[in-house]
Amino acid sequence: MSEYSWHIPDPVTQPEFYADVTSKRLLAWLVDTVLIVLICLLILPFTAFTGLFFFPFLMLVVGFAYRVATIARGSATWGMRLVAIEFRRLDGQRFDLTMAFLHTLGYTVSIGMPLLQVISIVLMLTTERAQGLSDHVLGTVALNRRAMT
Repeated sequence: MSEYSWHIPDPVTQPEFYADVTSKRLLAWLVDTVLIVLICLLILPFTAFTGLFFFPFLMLVVGFAYRVATIARGSATWGMRLVAIEFRRLDGQRFDLTMAFLHTLGYTVSIGMPLLQVISIVLMLTTERAQGLSDHVLGTVALNRRAMT
């Protein structure tokens, strides 16, 4: 147990903070992916539709910017806000711009390497705090926002 771990809820004594977090993260990811696709479709005319030739790269760049910006502003993406979860550091603080960037970078690397993404999903499904690989590396956790009020 780290010196900071007492600042976040204990999953044994306060399970409501972690209830359904994994399924909520999946739903949030789906919502965020749809929003990113819509943003990319809105951008396409401004590229004279040449963006179609590099659409996966456009999705990567827009998705990265979207995630960093939304997580830095409220410690959650819009999809995460919809399902009432947010990220916290082990010291209990919300994400700042640096942590949002690092978490998004970790997510992007894991998406680019399927084995890392599988490891991340397995960790979310099997660890008591439902932490993915990036969460374990950075010392972060996703919590139910309604349990915090």
